Amino acid sequence: MNHLSGFEDTIVAIATPPGVGAIGVIRLSGSDALAIAGKIFKGRELTLQPSHTVHFGHIIDPGGGEFIDEVVVTIFKGPKSYTGEDVVEISGHGSPYILRKILEAAVATGARLARAGEYTQRAFLNGKLDLAQAEAVADLIAADSKAQQQAALQQLRGGFSGELAQLRDQLINFAALIELELDFSDEDVEFADRAQFKSLIANLKSQISNLLNSFQLGNVIKNGVAVAIIGKPNVGKSTLLNALLNEERAIVSDIAGTTRDTIEETLNIKGVLFRLIDTAGIREHTLDQIESIGIKRSKQNAEKAALILHLSDITDPDNTPIDWLAPFADKTITVWNKTDHKGNQKSAIRNKESEIAISAKNNTGIEALKDLMYEKAIGDTIKTENTIVTNARHYEALAKMMESLQAIETGMEQGLTGDLLSIDIRRALHYLGAITGQVEVDRDILGTIFGKFCIGK
Repeated sequence: MNHLSGFEDTIVAIATPPGVGAIGVIRLSGSDALAIAGKIFKGRELTLQPSHTVHFGHIIDPGGGEFIDEVVVTIFKGPKSYTGEDVVEISGHGSPYILRKILEAAVATGARLARAGEYTQRAFLNGKLDLAQAEAVADLIAADSKAQQQAALQQLRGGFSGELAQLRDQLINFAALIELELDFSDEDVEFADRAQFKSLIANLKSQISNLLNSFQLGNVIKNGVAVAIIGKPNVGKSTLLNALLNEERAIVSDIAGTTRDTIEETLNIKGVLFRLIDTAGIREHTLDQIESIGIKRSKQNAEKAALILHLSDITDPDNTPIDWLAPFADKTITVWNKTDHKGNQKSAIRNKESEIAISAKNNTGIEALKDLMYEKAIGDTIKTENTIVTNARHYEALAKMMESLQAIETGMEQGLTGDLLSIDIRRALHYLGAITGQVEVDRDILGTIFGKFCIGK
């Protein structure tokens, strides 16, 4: 991988989160990292020390020799480092003031402040990670559920990249044979077995289709499952939200229409985030303008949600369904509430597919409801050994590759010559390589990708 201009200098940043802590870390990376750190570090001569060693000493202000902090310095010499360059990590006390002073000392000695994601970008440019793995680093840092962590780790370890590499190798082999035919076009020879090539394209399409289909699940893993709690006024929607969260998040009242606007909270069920939306009570006819706006938003949230909890009062004799929910039956769980009331008739309901009876007030059936929510939204589709596409950029590239494969297949059926087929083959390889960075990636695209990282990573 060739260096891009602007990545030959030495960068520095605070690698630990903002705020006061026991320890803070300053990270330098670049050809002069050891020399720059050595000018502000008083202890052993860092440039003479072996890689992967730790040294105690103190940091001084290069301007006046003022003592700044006692530190531990760790050395990683390239290429055996995260970025592939010489890397120095200075671990000092976690005072924001002290860390800032160490940072200023490093800059005064010749380092440049790192841009967001620049360490990982250098790792990519130096061949330590491919682009898909680099993006997985950001996903891993942002992970706040087990499912997000597992999906990011699988990609970071090269599972996704390995699968793409196999697809690419198969396509390149046939592309080479097609190109070879062009060199012997005057002799009308055929090196690439068309029947075998057709079988390969069908196989590639099947594999790409599986990856594309996984994006819906990947989007759920990355962004969470949007769950709209829908029901008529006073059926216990806010009580249910509080029961699911196990805290008093929403105001509970016997007065119908207490919830006027949507309330959003996050719930972790078996490592997957569910984004709960408590909506205003659905009353078909109301003269209250604010309540009407809340009901309109409820309908919009139901349309956008991946899962709907249709909450009904089990004791209400006039419990007619909400008509406009009918088209969303496949993503709706009917939840019968208030089984704690005497005389209810449905306390034993537990239909695995779409129906359950609970008492939100007494916390009865809440864990069973969580299980049902997970089954309805996720089922057994999450398997850590499977590749799950979570990145929209990857999805778009795979979709473009699928179009190219379909064009190749159509071209073969129409008997197109090798020179025309090779155009679509190259296009398919381009989109495949764009995911991992095996083709030249536009600087603006790289800036967008790594700009989403935190400073120091």
